[in-house]
Parts: sequence; C-alpha cells; structure tokens
Amino acid sequence: MITLTVNARAYEAVVDPDTPLLFVLRDSLGLTGTKYGCGIGQCGACTVLLDGEATRSCQIPAESVGTQSITTIEAIAQDPMGAKVVAAWIGGEVPQCGYCQSGQVMAATGLLKQNPKPSDADIANAMTNLCRCGTYNAIADAVRRAAA
Repeated sequence: MITLTVNARAYEAVVDPDTPLLFVLRDSLGLTGTKYGCGIGQCGACTVLLDGEATRSCQIPAESVGTQSITTIEAIAQDPMGAKVVAAWIGGEVPQCGYCQSGQVMAATGLLKQNPKPSDADIANAMTNLCRCGTYNAIADAVRRAAA
C-alpha cells in the first residue's frame, strides 16, 4: 500500500510499487482527467504537477513520489496560476479535440509557476506536449495571456 497526497487530499492505494503514477491516478483513484497517450513520456498527455513542477506521470513509479504533492487537472483551477491558465485556455478557445489539453494546461501551469514571465523561447522549450490537432499557436498565445 502507498499513500499519496493528490489535490491536497491523502489517498491510499494497493498497487505494485513500480506501477506508474498515471495508472494509480486513473485506475485506483478514479482521477481520469490525466490522460494516457504514449506511455513513454513523449506526448505529455499524462502531465501532472509534482510539488508544482510539470512531470510526465507515465514515467514515474508511484512509490517514488513519496511525500511530494501531486496536482492533477481536476484541481488545477484551485491553484491561482492554474486558474489563470484555465481562463486563458477558455478565453482563447484553445482546445479542438481536447484530448491533450489537460496535459497542456498542466505543463503551462508548471512553466508559469517556475517562470512567471517566460519569453517565446521559454514557452517553446517548456511546451513540448504533442497536440494532434496542431493548436500550438493557440497554446503559446494562451500561455502568453496567462503570464500577462
């Protein structure tokens, strides 16, 4: 059994220690806003915040999280920076199909928590999540709006 702090709440889950955090969140805790994309840490659909830093949850064993605080898309609007990002996403009508957007919002929030005034290069370097709909320009614009 492992204990995780997710969205400011303690959860216990009976899982193999090396189970990826993504599957604990989705399958054991029912927090399905974090998406499975590629399973190899490349697409970013599974991005969550670990102590405020954007992390690909498919690549981190749940037991290695320890006492770090996990924030998922379900609670991101409760974070002041996350609320700004969500408002910018809605205001800019960013999503098309929407599948990658929870990971995109989490990556943008993580970026802005680390760097509240990112340059265009900072945004390009941080926003590496894949979007099959190609909304990259709208995503970058939304990050700029959230930072303003």
